[in-house]
Amino acid sequence: MSGSETPPLGAEDAKIVTLARSSRARTGAAEGAAVRDTDGRTYAAATVDLPSLRLTALQAAVAAAVSSGAEGIEAAAVVLDGEPDEASVAAVRDLTASAPVIVANAKGEVVSVLVPA
Repeated sequence: MSGSETPPLGAEDAKIVTLARSSRARTGAAEGAAVRDTDGRTYAAATVDLPSLRLTALQAAVAAAVSSGAEGIEAAAVVLDGEPDEASVAAVRDLTASAPVIVANAKGEVVSVLVPA
């Protein structure tokens, strides 16, 4: 995975950043994420940290999309302090190898956009 310059976001990408930020804030979780599928539907999630189940926010958002029948991801966004781990990005790439992953901070400011190398 590699980062790139952060061009201004289009309205649809800004929407998933906002959804990811809201998910994180609402639950007080370490991460919030949202994905947009190839039909334009969005799915948001926060970190799941239970004794018997642990998912990053991106993994949870991808799982929500897949369990709703999504066949591909157009874009993903994650809000966290730092960078997403490999397993989080891999969940997106498992569904669509070319989908960008927008990384933003708690203020919703885009830090990087991860695109396949």
